[in-house]
Amino acid sequence: MEDDKKIVLFDGVCNLCNASIQFVIKRDTNDVFRYAALQSEVGQKLVSERGLDTSQIDSIILIEPGVAYYTKSDAALEIGKHLRGYRTLSSLLKLIPSGFRNIIYDFVARNRYKWYGKQDDCMIPTPELQAKFLG
Repeated sequence: MEDDKKIVLFDGVCNLCNASIQFVIKRDTNDVFRYAALQSEVGQKLVSERGLDTSQIDSIILIEPGVAYYTKSDAALEIGKHLRGYRTLSSLLKLIPSGFRNIIYDFVARNRYKWYGKQDDCMIPTPELQAKFLG
């Protein structure tokens, strides 16, 4: 793994999550992120190393190797700070208390399969994107 890259862990069978990752990839003009499905070996290892309980955090996790990790709305806003066109919006939304942001985040997370559906298997990146995915 590259020490200078931030790692985005996501639900690999969730259609909303997969669409979100595609959104991030298109706007990650500085090549800041690498990606892994929570269900993958790499994802499970990274979660386990940090003692995270994925039954409590069933969505996005952002890991800054050697620094910190972020979950839920904090992860989404930290990711947004690195995307072309979303830096200011992420900074403004950070002003809203995380408890309130996470109520909304958790509501969407609980309903994401119902609203957006899910796949039987994790997304398989195209050959062009393979280098951005871990494991």
